[in-house]
Amino acid sequence: MTQKQPNLLFIQADQLKPQVLPMYGGPAITPHLSRLADNGVTFDNAYCNFPLCAPSRFSMLSGMLASKIGAYDNGAEFPAHIPTMAHYLRIAGYRASLSGKQHFVGPDMLHGFEERLVPELYPTDFSWTPSWEELRMDSNNNASGVIRSGVCKRSVQIDHDEAVFYRAKAKLHDFARMDDAPFFLVASFTHPHEPYYALQQYWDRYRHDEISLPDTPLQPEEARGVHTTRMLHHAVLIDSGITDEHVRTARHSYLANVSYFDDMVGGLIGTLEDTGLLENTVIVVAADHGDMLGEHGLFYKKHFFEDCIRVPLIIHWPARFAASHQSRPSSLLDLLPTLCDLAGLPLEDHVPHPLDGQSLVSACEGDSADNDMPVYAEITSEGVPTPMFMVRKGHYKLLSGGDAPPGLFDLASDPHERTNLASDPAHADARRELEALTQTQWDPHTLQTLVTISQRQRRLVHAAQQNGKSVNWEHQPEDATTAWLHRGPEGYNEWAWKGIDEV
Repeated sequence: MTQKQPNLLFIQADQLKPQVLPMYGGPAITPHLSRLADNGVTFDNAYCNFPLCAPSRFSMLSGMLASKIGAYDNGAEFPAHIPTMAHYLRIAGYRASLSGKQHFVGPDMLHGFEERLVPELYPTDFSWTPSWEELRMDSNNNASGVIRSGVCKRSVQIDHDEAVFYRAKAKLHDFARMDDAPFFLVASFTHPHEPYYALQQYWDRYRHDEISLPDTPLQPEEARGVHTTRMLHHAVLIDSGITDEHVRTARHSYLANVSYFDDMVGGLIGTLEDTGLLENTVIVVAADHGDMLGEHGLFYKKHFFEDCIRVPLIIHWPARFAASHQSRPSSLLDLLPTLCDLAGLPLEDHVPHPLDGQSLVSACEGDSADNDMPVYAEITSEGVPTPMFMVRKGHYKLLSGGDAPPGLFDLASDPHERTNLASDPAHADARRELEALTQTQWDPHTLQTLVTISQRQRRLVHAAQQNGKSVNWEHQPEDATTAWLHRGPEGYNEWAWKGIDEV
């Protein structure tokens, strides 16, 4: 490592769909993200590998598909023995700090980071473990999150993100005062995750009558896939009383919260400039998954549609990479090998197991050699009774799993995924190729058994922990002034809405 290692700042949003951002052709007002994209590398076809918060983050941090590490849902433990990008970067000599949420579950709340500047936002125990055997279809993410949307004076999520922002800025100043050791700082925000409530100043950046309704409305039942119908019932979106005005208001608030997140990004960039750290700092911006936001009649996550499964991905380091757009399919699994590559760490000398991603550094340098690599995603959480799988290769995407008939989409001619080509003989070769890739990656029957056993184990442990002295896996930072932000055992909506001061 003869050349000075760059600092690494990873800015993460929650539930941010790239389709709303201007560098992807969207209407959001995001001057700071646009600045990064104008001078950085924008990946136009980046995907998460599990469209749900915790499994997506665990797979991203570990560089492995969530099913390979037992991260089946939002209530599954992230095993402490699995190395993360923070572990590898510390091997490379980096200081590693985390400001904000990562949805960690289990006794280990650090996973390679030296410190947490803000406590975990969600339950750290097994209380969110689903049960496929009970076949419950209700969800914390339901129609009330759309109907109750608009302008607020304050919310718990705003309190959280401002704490994340303040502590991340302060940490950048600390790093600037330290020795020459490079840093890896993750600033992980919860916006624009629902509830769809926004501060007035951000709401006012958009005209309400100019907020568009979804491009693809709810399809007739005979035209929907099985998973779409299942998730409509899971989120109680059928006959829910949601009107076009509710949808427009939710989408307005979502855009306002994207602008709020953008201001946080701008503040962190400004701190890098003020401290003289900007030139030698790689800034990476991504999200854990997107949001359906009314497309196909759906909201929130747990879908393989592009609005939910795709994520923004910008890598900004003008000192090395020329500004460009890269069309090659990529995923969050690629971030671990990419960051280690940038740090100068030869992963082959350290990694104890195969990784599912690959470095994007060559793509940032303009190499298109790997443009045809497949991208994989999976769902093993609540809302489905069996594992579901997605493979994209080239412009084709295949969805499969359980009792759902397969879905094959040509994203080049049908970007909104309205026409299922799985039974079309003209596309049989593409279907066979993607089915073979699916079978190579997953054994659905074995995975079904493993998920069910894991659910039983976790539900038993959680039930036991409710008797007698409670086991506390929460981790508080040395400065505990933000400890009250932790959500605790209550339901998601009860927590998220209790802090909303509506206008």
